[in-house]
Amino acid sequence: MDKIWSAKWIQDPSFLGKASLSMLHKEMEPRPELAAAHPEELRNRHMLVRKVWSLETMPSSAYLDITADDYYKLYVNGRFVAQGPAQGYPFHYFYNRLDVRPYLAEGENVVAVHVYYQGLINRAYNSGDLRQGLIAELVADGEVLLGTDGTWKYAAAEEFVSGGTVGYETQYLENIDARLVKRGWRDTASLYDDSNWQPCAEVESDHTLVLQPTPTLSVYEKLPVRVEELAPMRVLIDFGTEVTGQLFVRARGAGGDVIEVRCAEELEEDGRSAKYRMRCNCTYAERWTLSDSEEWDVLEFYDYKAFRYAELEWSGEDVRVDWTSLRAVVRHYPMEEGGCTWSSSDSLVDRIWDICRNGVIYGSQENFVDCPSREKGQYLGDNTIIGHAHMYLSGDLRLVRKSLEDFARSTALCPGMLAVAPGSFMQEIADFSLQWPMQLWQYYRQSGDRVFLAELYPVALGILEYFARYEQDGLLRNVTEKWNLVDWPENLRDEYDFPLTKPVGEGCHSVINAFYYGCMAVVQDIETELGVPFEDRLPLRRKAYREAFYRESSGLFVDAVGSSHSSLHANALSLLFGLVPEEAKGSVVALLREKRFSCGVYMAYFVLKALAKAGEYELVYDLISSEDTRSWGNMVREGATTCFEAWGKDQKWNTSLCHPWASAPIPVLIEDIVGLQPGRPGWTEIRFAPRIPTSRLERFELTVQVASGVINVRCEQGQLSIEAPPHVKVVRAGV
Repeated sequence: MDKIWSAKWIQDPSFLGKASLSMLHKEMEPRPELAAAHPEELRNRHMLVRKVWSLETMPSSAYLDITADDYYKLYVNGRFVAQGPAQGYPFHYFYNRLDVRPYLAEGENVVAVHVYYQGLINRAYNSGDLRQGLIAELVADGEVLLGTDGTWKYAAAEEFVSGGTVGYETQYLENIDARLVKRGWRDTASLYDDSNWQPCAEVESDHTLVLQPTPTLSVYEKLPVRVEELAPMRVLIDFGTEVTGQLFVRARGAGGDVIEVRCAEELEEDGRSAKYRMRCNCTYAERWTLSDSEEWDVLEFYDYKAFRYAELEWSGEDVRVDWTSLRAVVRHYPMEEGGCTWSSSDSLVDRIWDICRNGVIYGSQENFVDCPSREKGQYLGDNTIIGHAHMYLSGDLRLVRKSLEDFARSTALCPGMLAVAPGSFMQEIADFSLQWPMQLWQYYRQSGDRVFLAELYPVALGILEYFARYEQDGLLRNVTEKWNLVDWPENLRDEYDFPLTKPVGEGCHSVINAFYYGCMAVVQDIETELGVPFEDRLPLRRKAYREAFYRESSGLFVDAVGSSHSSLHANALSLLFGLVPEEAKGSVVALLREKRFSCGVYMAYFVLKALAKAGEYELVYDLISSEDTRSWGNMVREGATTCFEAWGKDQKWNTSLCHPWASAPIPVLIEDIVGLQPGRPGWTEIRFAPRIPTSRLERFELTVQVASGVINVRCEQGQLSIEAPPHVKVVRAGV
């Protein structure tokens, strides 16, 4: 722990005597007994906690340290303060430090916390382990004034009636019965009587608590752009863009009247109904039962959804909806408005930028998520793209740094790293593990944080050492302990000719070996930067790779030993990692030009980066701005407001319409078209090498916040200008 707590961990007494469960295990060694050992009645538990206390004089400063397992929402004197924490493993569990002085008052105060324990094994929470409860400590002017203990009171939030789970069991639907709501429970004793609440149980916790290195989520309200009455008792609400959060509404009626609440990413074909049975495998339909109170009932969901539309329908003639109350309570990682902006003469590229930016915003929660609907998990391979885009869009490198540490901590189970971290769902993907050192190097280029690079270098080296056990004669073979992904979904693998079963089939294939080579190359870059002596590992592997996969007769690379098929994936990665002989670059580029995006949106990042490395900037821009069936232009044509999981809604069987792994155009436009890259780590020198296709892009303006300050690049009728921080040298190349 990074502090000594005087407060005690407090818990719902229902969990007393329940031994915590250890969730870490190898994916290929499943432990079904973990789920079986969890009492069903202890899942999906909403716990309300209160403490009333008196403050004689206002302090000059006051902060509250707080965390909960799985999650909390904090209120002080009836006002929402924050929610959290970011999920973490019990051996490194985060707490938040919150400035609460603006919420305090002289005299009577109340701290109220809504604690949620989900109890499922999934990507979204570190749950299902029977660790439940919270700890909080109020420090004012350097002294501890208040801490959780057995005098804090609790009651169950009985209004949350389970409607089953959605997605990959990542969320319980919330049927809310307003007749069971404890109205005013967040208020002080003079306004709310908690005499029938029970004392919390003090327990010994096995959490190791560490201050969260990232801020709590930005939570704010968004008004709808359109509210349409579809029938006398049915209304459609449109927020104009996909968001992450909850619907908020007030209504009243006769006791027992029900409003059905449906949320959706898109409309049905009739254009008038919310498609709440969503293609991403979530059915967002919940029942809100009204009380008979003369006051408005307030609909407040706890967990979040990904949605653009909401639909309300009821049958009770006494139901009245407060139309002025309709709004979305949006949540995501804080991002400064206007920190990174793009506008140009190419309206399609502007719209592509916008959907990618929105995808990154709403896909950045307490950690990056592959999608904020079905999975809600942080995937290592997705972060190669999301993290790269997020650093430019936000100018804030903390979430990427935290993600690197999240996955580094997963090596407590396997030095070859997990594919999902944190979380209680165990998944391992070889391709993703081999990208972690590339993410570390990218973070270092952006931040210049040499101390952090040195601290995590052993983790990068450990990944290479882990995969070395599968190496024979310079090539990886039969990496059976982890899934060999190549690309996803399966129908976008360009007919890759190798059995990608779980565990993987016998033999040796190109994609994992290309990533292995790229991983090795970047580890050597790290060693060079840190002054660590090493023997060049690359020549042997490069020679073995070419002998196994390169076909001189075609000038192309095949998918696997024994295969004659040359996929986009095998050739793009060979080009990206410098494995293509000089005489074959033309034929490899020609193949990529022909195949275009015969891949998923994840692999498109590597395709674009490979072509840029080969100097094919016109083709890079053409692919970004195309309107092919497989393109970002197709997403725009299909009405995207956030980038999709696949190129089109029907190109995957369960496509989510917010999936930030499709945000490759952001870093590629900045680095490879506008030509801005750090000349030295931390942007202490700027390299400016624009490759503008002036026939397509007559005008643009880019503003981006980097570690050394704000950079602005303008192009008007072919005339380029750059404004950079005055203390930073700009090295121009090929302007």
